Amino acid sequence: MNVPRRHGPIASLVIGLWNAINFTRRLVLNLLFLLLLLLLLAVLLRDREIAPLETDTTLVIAPQGQIVEQFTCSPLSRYLARNGNSDRCREVRLRDLLRALDSARTDKKINRVALYLDDLQPSGFATLREVAAALAAVRASGKQVLAYGDGYSQGQYLLAAQANEIYLDPMSQSGVMLTGLASYRQYFRTALQDKLGVDVRLFKVGEYKSAAEPFILDAASPEAKEADLFWMNDIWQRMLADIGKARGVAPQALQQFANTLPEEVASAQGDLAQLALDHKLVTGLKTREDFDALLAERGTADDKVERGYRNTELDDYVARFGIADARPDSRPAVAVVVAEGEIAAGKLPPGQVGGDSTSDLLDQAREDDGVKAVVLRVNSPGGEVFASERIRRAVAALKAAGKPVVVSMGDVAASGGYWISMNADRIYADPSTITGSIGIFGVFPSIDRALDRIGVHTDGVSTGPYAGALDITRPLDPGTASTIQAVIDKGYRDFTGRVAKARGRSVQQIDAVARGRVWTGAQAKERGLVDAFGGLQDAVNDAAARARLGKPDAWQTRWIETGGSALPPWLDTVLESRIGARLLADAGPLAPLLAERAQASAPLRFVQNALAQRGQPRITALAYCFCSP
Repeated sequence: MNVPRRHGPIASLVIGLWNAINFTRRLVLNLLFLLLLLLLLAVLLRDREIAPLETDTTLVIAPQGQIVEQFTCSPLSRYLARNGNSDRCREVRLRDLLRALDSARTDKKINRVALYLDDLQPSGFATLREVAAALAAVRASGKQVLAYGDGYSQGQYLLAAQANEIYLDPMSQSGVMLTGLASYRQYFRTALQDKLGVDVRLFKVGEYKSAAEPFILDAASPEAKEADLFWMNDIWQRMLADIGKARGVAPQALQQFANTLPEEVASAQGDLAQLALDHKLVTGLKTREDFDALLAERGTADDKVERGYRNTELDDYVARFGIADARPDSRPAVAVVVAEGEIAAGKLPPGQVGGDSTSDLLDQAREDDGVKAVVLRVNSPGGEVFASERIRRAVAALKAAGKPVVVSMGDVAASGGYWISMNADRIYADPSTITGSIGIFGVFPSIDRALDRIGVHTDGVSTGPYAGALDITRPLDPGTASTIQAVIDKGYRDFTGRVAKARGRSVQQIDAVARGRVWTGAQAKERGLVDAFGGLQDAVNDAAARARLGKPDAWQTRWIETGGSALPPWLDTVLESRIGARLLADAGPLAPLLAERAQASAPLRFVQNALAQRGQPRITALAYCFCSP
């Protein structure tokens, strides 16, 4: 029986004072945060009627950061990132880009779209293709799309290629970089085993399941190279075709440009801007100031605004929808639940997929009578098997409750990302989505040789031959190793068996396209792992049709998610606009403090989750894919 420790009077006084100080500190921070929200509400009430757009307005899209499915940082942290040097919280939400472009297509006040792409960070292929399609739709509506860059990466150029006119700075030091796709990783076998004395045992099923190869090999296996090159070539050829179609250039010519880049640069005497112009990759060469002047000439000049022409920024334009979304809506809903990031156990913040937190969101949709169908938007390379299974069960429970479930795959829905997708009524993917990787593995390190090198040894007794068998300071017992492999084998049978049942195929048919092999969305559709091509809106429309909700104006789309700042989605959107920027700017020196408060929990890394001991040694079965070039 444990007797509570009693403290002396002095210790009790010190502890009491510390608890009082700690309570006061938290109270003050909470009051400051509450004050911030009250100030925000005051601003919103004052600015409830946003000034209407003027005619001949240019929609400016100048994305800062990576395009994501959901924000991983609070509005305050994102504001500080945009106005500081940190890239961690610079994010642009895909749904905001798509909604703005779709609205601009029919908005009579928006006459053109201007793209400034220098600050767009590398984003996934499916995401870029979805944005590119939205830009192409604006252009097809008869409205001009113009793009500017100091230089263009491949992803940036795919978006710029959709413009009527593309401009590049004449002194560009990067030009248009079309080089192809690559996937290289570091391999640690020699360092771990020979240099450090760390023995790593890999347990897996599937010759193509290469995620943990770097721990046991010094180079990629032939199977890994074969599979990677197969899906990467498919994505690259599609990118060339997309760019070629938009620019009126043969894909073969673009491939030749990429293959002979050193010779081309030499022939242009190192002038990358002129090289891009000569190959018709850009319309003309202009400085940023010249580009702004061109837009002022095409539109309405306005010396009172920063760019010199009448415009509305993406965040301000989207904020108009945010305030409209705050109004009550009693129409039946198609709910969208986002599963983005690595999959791990527990409740995790946005940017990671928690087995508990994501299944809770799906359960919330199931229990909400106003939700008639659900779209699960998956952008995940996978993670822990058991956490993935929890989410799959929540999907199955939705279907059992009579609510259709449609999966919309984003950039990656592989391994565990496919596990949580397999039971949907229909699976949509982009042809360049990375998916498949149906296989699992486990990794176990032993450091007994490493300890021996520094004179440390492990010894003791146990009441059974396998007690303490997962102690990494001891050599791995062969019996324990065979037990682990049996668990992994069973996990693979579960995976392929569940896929076979969900997809209406035999286990043998699924095993033939599984074995840990990665496919593009196009290749997966050919092999029966994906039902149809399409983006998020296609999946939402499909879900509404399955629920028989009628015409589009008879139902709504509702996002069910936990925000990084615990704010409602519409308020999160408004904070991205100039209203929010003005409020946050007025916070002065309190802004960093408030940002820290709003972003209370830092995201955990996938590996830390996977290897967490939880008080007991354990081996974790992983369904994970390191499959992004």
